[in-house]
Amino acid sequence: MSSDEDFSLVVTDKNEDTMEGIQALIKDYQKKYSVILEEQEELKVFIKERQEMTQKFKERTKKVTESLKKDQIAFEEQIAAEKARLDALKQEDCELLEELQRIQAEIEEEDSQNAQLKERADVFSKMPEKNFVFSGKTGKADDVEEFEMKPHIRYPMEEGTALITFEEEDVAVNILEKRKHKVDLGGECHITVEAQPVHLLMPSLVEIDTDICPHRVLVSNLPKMDTEMLLNKLEIHFSKSKHGGGEVESCDFLPDSGTVVIAFVQEKIAEDLALTEHHKIDFNKNKHTVRVTPFVNGMITNLETRTSVCPRTVLLTGIPDVMDRETMQDMLEIHFQKNGNGGGEIEAFLYNPLGQQTLALFGSATPEPEED
Repeated sequence: MSSDEDFSLVVTDKNEDTMEGIQALIKDYQKKYSVILEEQEELKVFIKERQEMTQKFKERTKKVTESLKKDQIAFEEQIAAEKARLDALKQEDCELLEELQRIQAEIEEEDSQNAQLKERADVFSKMPEKNFVFSGKTGKADDVEEFEMKPHIRYPMEEGTALITFEEEDVAVNILEKRKHKVDLGGECHITVEAQPVHLLMPSLVEIDTDICPHRVLVSNLPKMDTEMLLNKLEIHFSKSKHGGGEVESCDFLPDSGTVVIAFVQEKIAEDLALTEHHKIDFNKNKHTVRVTPFVNGMITNLETRTSVCPRTVLLTGIPDVMDRETMQDMLEIHFQKNGNGGGEIEAFLYNPLGQQTLALFGSATPEPEED
């Protein structure tokens, strides 16, 4: 590449105003112009090379940028996929934990039920023995009758009322439909009473939870003897530690089953005696083997009731105190036995006059009153 430094001034003696001088000056300028053109061409080439290089850098930068963007998008997608996978694993862990807790709860419930069943099995296996004689008829399983519970209800009667139980339901229905009844007391005297249905709250479902009492035992297979002497013998025997007993808190005879309930102060004694089960006791110098079993406590856990209307019993209200009890009851019975008054045969009659308190006992499958 040329520059101005490559030239040196040529001093000529020729005058510039002369033709030769002017031609020499033109040659110098032409030479300089050629040099400038060469430099311009070189500069154009350099600029073109730089533009091409810049373009290549731009293209390369663009490719690198696009590659980086693709890598970033792929990385973000991978991060999102890994996050989704992590969330799925967390969800699966939560579900597995809930399933584990549910299974553990079911296992605990099963263990509790098994323990209760085992306890009940132990109770039933150690219940006092009682011989039964079956005198009924056998049949198909489908013909089995349902269990029916008989109620025992105490019905407090209000003053000036009466309960009448008729032999026929139709008679009770007629009395209730007529409602107001004018009862003749003799002469020109009469009273007006009102007939109302008898509503009783009856149990429809009873569930009882049982457990073994830690302090009490049930003693069965007892000899026939004086009750007080029997209780004394049992208390003396089971209060001694050599017989496996301990301090006795109470000793009670159950007349309905012919058994005795013994309560101890300490808990362990009742369990140990029940485990031994059979005990020989000296009753008036005669050895007799009694059976000791756990005493079962019962607690009602579920009770469902329903309102029941006595089909043959009617409640009479508004009875004034105008004569003695027996006379008034006779007058009422006579009135409600007559067919002309809509009455009929009376099975039971209970009158509670003013100033007195009476409980009617309902104790059959179809509740009807009895005086208590």
